[in-house]
Amino acid sequence: MDILKSIVNCLSPHAQREFSYWYNSAANFENLKEELDGLKDERESIQRRVSEAERKSEKIEEKVEKWLVNVNKRIEQAAKFIQDEEKANERCLMGLFPNWITRYQHGKKAETEKEALFKLREEAGRFDDIISYRTIPEEIWLKSHKGYEAFKSRRSTLEAIKNALIDVNVSVVGVYGMGGIGKTTLVREFARRAIEDKLYDMVAFSEVTQSPDIKKIQEEIAVTLGLQLSEEAESRRASRLYERLKNEKKILVILDNIWKPLDLGTIGIPFGVEHRGCKLLFTTRDLDVLLRMESEKNFSIGILNEQEAWKLFKIMAGDYVENRELKSTATSVAKACGGLPIALTTVAKALRKKELPVWKNALQELRTPSEASFDEGVPAEAYSTIELSYKYLRGEQLKKTFLLCSLITPTSIMDLFKYSMGLGAFKSVHNVTVRPIH
Repeated sequence: MDILKSIVNCLSPHAQREFSYWYNSAANFENLKEELDGLKDERESIQRRVSEAERKSEKIEEKVEKWLVNVNKRIEQAAKFIQDEEKANERCLMGLFPNWITRYQHGKKAETEKEALFKLREEAGRFDDIISYRTIPEEIWLKSHKGYEAFKSRRSTLEAIKNALIDVNVSVVGVYGMGGIGKTTLVREFARRAIEDKLYDMVAFSEVTQSPDIKKIQEEIAVTLGLQLSEEAESRRASRLYERLKNEKKILVILDNIWKPLDLGTIGIPFGVEHRGCKLLFTTRDLDVLLRMESEKNFSIGILNEQEAWKLFKIMAGDYVENRELKSTATSVAKACGGLPIALTTVAKALRKKELPVWKNALQELRTPSEASFDEGVPAEAYSTIELSYKYLRGEQLKKTFLLCSLITPTSIMDLFKYSMGLGAFKSVHNVTVRPIH
């Protein structure tokens, strides 16, 4: 053995390294096994952190995803190679002499594999704690076309809104029409298409309502931007929101259901010459609101024609309305809804799978709505359909809860529940245990 070492020492560095592959073949395999076990542990650690991040809906860093793919391939490759280790100990010539060539090749391969695994484990150490990052969640309604029907009377309006908003000289566009006509559905569909066509990088949406809550509007826009508004003062929040919006190159802000003119500066929304990259889309029942808010292009939404109305009604009620005995009454009910999408949808769902006498009774009620309770801007057809839907609620508890919701909206579910208990809406409930949601 000493003679062998002396001979090796006389070899060139390259020759010594090649000889070591043969001489240290067994040791190389043991080192490979050890390195493989270490990389498997590292992979499990990284994978646990990745799974935890995914549960939080965080986005995994691209370099981490690539690392996991490479590691899985390398581990599989090294494991297969180790399984073939015994072949390195085969003997040629009927087992009389060792297979020197195989031993050398496997010793070299084991060293090469070990170095590759070591580099991957070393690379994982450079990730530190940066495995993922938070993303801004996209609104669910931006991913779904549910609730929208592509009627001909709406397609032209959608195209007109698009042409207006892509005009560099137009910053504010408005949509107006009576309550229940489908304004919100239309602008949401426009937003979906605009995102798909990459007209905007993001869309912020806020419902204004009859009693505008400036902080709520600011918060809803800020959430879309990934901006946290910790300030209490509306003016400070507006300043921060204003500066953040100006950083966006292409953003659409939709303010829905505006009842009276809003001061956009109070909210913190730049528009026009202040920031051409921020486009605004408003919906309201009153054209005058749009004019006072300096909307540059305004589009009226009308009722559905008879053919469109029947199509929507049938979708919501089900094909059984085509039944010979029911169709005549069902058609009359649909006509009584006056082409209003909200009326058609509400009535169709309320009467779905009901018997003919129920349909006839509903038709009579639709033809004699109570005008005494009309709200400003709510047509008779809309009121009567809502009234009908209320009458078909099952049980007095549901009806009382419905009326309570109409009186105190907007509010939290917890407040609604407390008021319902206090007013005795749930007579059979005496004790309540509130469990926090984590």
